[in-house]
Amino acid sequence: MRTLITALFAVLCLFGCNMEQESAYNGSESNRLTAGAEARLSATEGGQMVLRAIEAHGGLEAWHNAETSSYIWGFAGGMRSSLVAHNRTRQIYHDILAFADEEVQGRVQMAWDGSEAWVYPDSLMNSVNPRFMATTGYYFQSIPFVLADSGLHYEALAPALLDSVEHQIVRVTFGDGIGDAYGDHYTLYIHPETYMVSALRYRSTFGRGRPTIDENMRETLLYYKDYVTVDGLITPTQFEGYGFSEGTRGDQYYSAESSEHSFSAPFDATRLVMPDGGRVQPPPPAASEQ
Repeated sequence: MRTLITALFAVLCLFGCNMEQESAYNGSESNRLTAGAEARLSATEGGQMVLRAIEAHGGLEAWHNAETSSYIWGFAGGMRSSLVAHNRTRQIYHDILAFADEEVQGRVQMAWDGSEAWVYPDSLMNSVNPRFMATTGYYFQSIPFVLADSGLHYEALAPALLDSVEHQIVRVTFGDGIGDAYGDHYTLYIHPETYMVSALRYRSTFGRGRPTIDENMRETLLYYKDYVTVDGLITPTQFEGYGFSEGTRGDQYYSAESSEHSFSAPFDATRLVMPDGGRVQPPPPAASEQ
């Protein structure tokens, strides 16, 4: 579980710190973002592979026209919450529904306001780290769309088998200084016929700079399953995480699911303000401080 938590935290730091803060929401802005992303992705073979995957999942235009993402997201045996995220600013707020499959009593919340993460009440600080949990589900759920963000690099790799089907493979890495875990990388398995994402391999490097990529290193292989179409976007509802090392899938060590999806829910910015009795989660120490 500690390995899982570290990996999940990296997802927040990479994408959340990279996203431009966009307050305005209108059609012209959507067109600008779409054109910019298409130009970036079209510049390399790997980027073109990511763009095809995005188009297979509904397209950049539909994604940029979706102001928000909202759903119930949770790990089996872990935290489950109802969340609303702003797809431009990546700000997000949650009503926490359950811990360890036990429903919570009373008002339990957390949020990421774009610079700080908090949880309410503060007595939960030892139970949940809002700095990574506030956005973890959102970013897993939002692949491949969030892989069109600026500052990312794409490398087309040799095809590889996944469950006896040869998939197209593209590795996504990050520019220096983008987020707290810029050494992370994400490897997409893109289905050869549908161009949809079948799975994702990822590695956490949080707080360790940019270690050398070793093809035999330990990673997590995350399956994306049971897709549904909502507001023109195709999104998964089931996730299964397995160990992965030396080209071989290991044991499953977590699963997650999402439900009640919408890409048109209103965003209540007042929910980003921490109530009295909450607590801000401090950032982790830099690698040089550890």
